[in-house]
Amino acid sequence: MSDGVVIDKVGVVFFRGPSSYTGEDSFEIYAHGGLAVMASIVDLFKSVGFDEAGPGEFTKRAFINGKLSLSEAESVVDVINASSKDVLEVSLNSLRGGFSEEVFGFSKRLDDLRKFIEGSIDFSDEDYDFIEEGGVVDDVSRLCADFGGFVNKCFLSGEGELKKVVLFVGPPNSGKSSLFNRLLGFERALVSDTPGTTRDLIESEVFYNNSSFSVLDSAGIRETKDVIEGRGIELAVSQIDGADVVVGVFDSVDPETLLKIKSLAGDKVFISVLNKCDLGTINNVSKFDVVLSAKTGEGVVELKKRISATSSGKALINKEYFARSRHIALFDEGLSFLEAAMVKLRSGENVELAAEDLRLARASLDEVVGVKTSDSLLGDIFNDFCIGK
Repeated sequence: MSDGVVIDKVGVVFFRGPSSYTGEDSFEIYAHGGLAVMASIVDLFKSVGFDEAGPGEFTKRAFINGKLSLSEAESVVDVINASSKDVLEVSLNSLRGGFSEEVFGFSKRLDDLRKFIEGSIDFSDEDYDFIEEGGVVDDVSRLCADFGGFVNKCFLSGEGELKKVVLFVGPPNSGKSSLFNRLLGFERALVSDTPGTTRDLIESEVFYNNSSFSVLDSAGIRETKDVIEGRGIELAVSQIDGADVVVGVFDSVDPETLLKIKSLAGDKVFISVLNKCDLGTINNVSKFDVVLSAKTGEGVVELKKRISATSSGKALINKEYFARSRHIALFDEGLSFLEAAMVKLRSGENVELAAEDLRLARASLDEVVGVKTSDSLLGDIFNDFCIGK
């Protein structure tokens, strides 16, 4: 109620800390959808002292209150951005704590090693060889190998984005834009009987069978004297390198044109499509992977199945976790310190410096999970979130 006027009848759910997502007392309001209703409710809360949540506000509070490690908090973005079941599974491994658990496990092993090395320094006058008796050199060697194996299980996520890219190519007027629109379910690309209508790349997202992929419509490939159209064709060809799947769209059986377009795809996955099957019987359709009609929709589901079944160039085979570039940089740094410590310990000299190397390796792992981190780093990480997550 605002100024004596009822805004809406709502549902309220209370979450008591420390069992809530943020670890604090909080509540959620469920109102009827509608911009006017939501704006009025937000204005009402602002009038009594509430502020709107900033990017990543709740997840940041969950981290600060010890509900999530820093790497778990970062994985929330990966879960939100997941574009397929495989990507979601890898993202959830981190969110559930598997990534942090392995990092903490390596930290514990480092601490155990440091105890023996610190003991050898502090009690050097004792008749006891801490390093030899503790098997420190062999343990550091195993730790290096195990840690390297862990890093190999991590996929550099590109800050959470991992999506199959599908590029439509083919001669002008073959129906690429019509097929593009049919996949989307609405008119996104301009369709005309005039050849060369598409001059630039048009991109949109398609969802199918629990996955999503980015589809790009490109200019028809042909010889042309039109400067603008020529640039569009050059752009289309240049995009092939960044595509996971190249879909060649044709409206007639022309082996020479088919071979020419297919050769442009190189070693990329290539799906040949014969469009406009609604116009009548066409001979030699066996030369194509899919025969369809962008106008009627016949055969379009088969194309979606083919695209969905292809492997992305960014395969997640044998990968268990997503890792950001900052994680990989810290892992590389930590592994360098570990290897430096191993060299010193094997030589039996500079034990104090080996101890410092292990301490620095531990500090690198601490920064990954957020045991020690700077405010500026936190700001950079949580600004990637959408409002209120």
